[in-house]
Order: sequence, then structure tokens, then C-alpha cells
Amino acid sequence: MRHNKAINHLGRQSGHRKALLANMASSLIMHKQINTTVAKAKALKTYVEPLITKSKEDTTHNRRVVFSYLKDKNAVTELFRTIAPKVADRPGGYTRVLHTGFRQGDAAEMALIELVDFNEAALAAAPKAAAKKTTRRSRAKKAEAAPEEAPKAEEQKAE
Repeated sequence: MRHNKAINHLGRQSGHRKALLANMASSLIMHKQINTTVAKAKALKTYVEPLITKSKEDTTHNRRVVFSYLKDKNAVTELFRTIAPKVADRPGGYTRVLHTGFRQGDAAEMALIELVDFNEAALAAAPKAAAKKTTRRSRAKKAEAAPEEAPKAEEQKAE
């Protein structure tokens, strides 16, 4: 049973786990998406989302707090300059975990974790889907014909 086991220890001691998550978070911030196992992706999601939330407010304190987690000056700069303005209006859910299959060597379940607002393929597909507003139903034809019939009825009453 999992009583009161809040985090996945990933089979590592705390120092190794913290270093692993810091390096993966830096890679995610720099490359916008990374390929890893599902367990690591889920652990990384809980690690990096609060950092992205902190980056929305660009203060010295928030930069120092984020740097204490990431330990990479370039990743902190990228986070505050590029990512934070793009996710400023999003209330959370900055990352997406997509299951990609199983690894060849040990059959570990693999996943792609990416920043939601930086997926060019999904962003390009979204406006195309929103542009189509027609339906297959014949309701639109009836709605167009109804206004034409109404004036004819008024003319007959006037005579």
C-alpha cells in the first residue's frame, strides 16, 4: 500500500534524485521537450511546474529560488525570458506527458514530456480546426429560407 508516500523515489537516494530532476528540468526548459520513462516524466512534471509558476513574476527572489532548484544559469534565463511570457495567462498545466511505447532493451514504458505552449505541431493544427464552422446538417438552409418567406407573408396581409 502507498500510505503517505507522496513522491516517487525513482530507486535513488535523495541527492541523486535531486540532481537527476534538476538536470532533466534544465533539459526540458532548454529543449522544450525530452524523451524519458513515464515514471521520471511524472516526477519531473511535479518538479518543474511550480518553477514555471514562480517564473511568471520576475523578481530577484524568484530567480534565486528557481536557481536553487535548477542549478543552471542558462536554464533560469531561458525560463524567465522565453517561457514565462508565453505562459503568463495560463493558470497551470504547463507540461504534457505523451506515452510513446516501450524501450527496446528493457521494455520500460517511455514518454515524451513537453511544454504545452511550445509544441509547434499542435499549435499549427489548432487554428485549422477552429476555422471550420459549417455543419453537415440541413438546419442552415432552413434558417436562410425562413427570412425570405416572412416578407411575402406580410405583403399578403397588407393586400
